[in-house]
Amino acid sequence: MSLAIPGEPPILFDLGTGLRYFGLDQPTDGSFRGTCLLTHLHWDHAQGLPFFAPILRPGAELDVYGPTQEDGRLLAHAVGTFLSPPHFPVAIDALPGRVRFCDLGDDDIRIGGVEVRSRLIPHVGNTLGFRVSVGGVSIAYLPDHQQPIDGSFSTVSNVRELIDDVDLLIHDAQFTPEEFARKRDWGHCTPEYALWLAREAGVKQLALFHHDPLRDDDALDSMERCSRAFATASGFEVFAAAEGQTLVVHSTP
Repeated sequence: MSLAIPGEPPILFDLGTGLRYFGLDQPTDGSFRGTCLLTHLHWDHAQGLPFFAPILRPGAELDVYGPTQEDGRLLAHAVGTFLSPPHFPVAIDALPGRVRFCDLGDDDIRIGGVEVRSRLIPHVGNTLGFRVSVGGVSIAYLPDHQQPIDGSFSTVSNVRELIDDVDLLIHDAQFTPEEFARKRDWGHCTPEYALWLAREAGVKQLALFHHDPLRDDDALDSMERCSRAFATASGFEVFAAAEGQTLVVHSTP
């Protein structure tokens, strides 16, 4: 997932397999400059990096901001552990382009003209959520978020600091309530929880994200229809995030 801001290099949300497709439309002459906000290092969020064509050219640069690990390892070390032989034939330091790593926890930083807030949120292992603000527009990205394992609807202050009054919330919605009952400690949540969270935080738009791989289009359409009635009554918009989708986000009063 990528964020295009006029006058700013692209900001990538995570480094999953979609990174390869994003790279097809980026310069591959070594002039690429970009930033990634990396929530955590589970494979589905990081395995696209060595297949990102722009960084396979000398001169290209990518700055990756992500979480320090629970065991104290730096982000660069943790990435280098799995992006190196025998797990992958090319080590991170051997990529032609330059990848720089910056460790974050509960931080507020600026990247160019963009304000970025990172907060550690409940998941499996150290995981960040992000809030990006620029030009009066705010977007929060929490793709992997552990609902309380007892199935209740509550949250922590770090999450509220990311999502309160945000224009667009991109949020985990992986499990049905029945699936959550069996996988309650897997680090994800239900659409119902995401809807509740959006209402409590005064979110303007909610993108239901991180669908279970076994969910087909009909199931996602059904989830979207069921969610829309709740969202409309609660005063916000909701939709199911889809591959290839492009959104234009405007600030609302």
